[in-house]
Amino acid sequence: MEITFDGGKVITAHIAGHEIRTDQPVKDGGDNSAPSPYMLYLASIGTCAGVYVKSFCDQRGISADGISLVQSMEFDKEKGVPTLIKIEIKVPKDFPDKYRRAMVNVAELCAVKKSIINAPQFEIVTADNGRDVK
Repeated sequence: MEITFDGGKVITAHIAGHEIRTDQPVKDGGDNSAPSPYMLYLASIGTCAGVYVKSFCDQRGISADGISLVQSMEFDKEKGVPTLIKIEIKVPKDFPDKYRRAMVNVAELCAVKKSIINAPQFEIVTADNGRDVK
């Protein structure tokens, strides 16, 4: 993954042939032309759970039409970080009751969620002419 600076507050991640653009809100000096990195981080939690829910439906031949996930967060106002992230899986009224708990269980398998619970260590260094400078 390579991160580039693309003018103004636009920062782009280049990953496996894809580009993910970010920008900052106007109040933070950006043009709000793309989500902020923090919003993408929060969205990655819900979309990751969505991958598992969709896969669950696909494997059982259940239509995903009418299913959506609604993610809400409560924040620590001092630290500005979430204290609770809630994902509600909305299903149609005729969704089989026997699959409700199982769908919650598969959403819990989300790799993004797991990486938050089992936080990695971070190492940030500068590099100059191919050698690491710490």
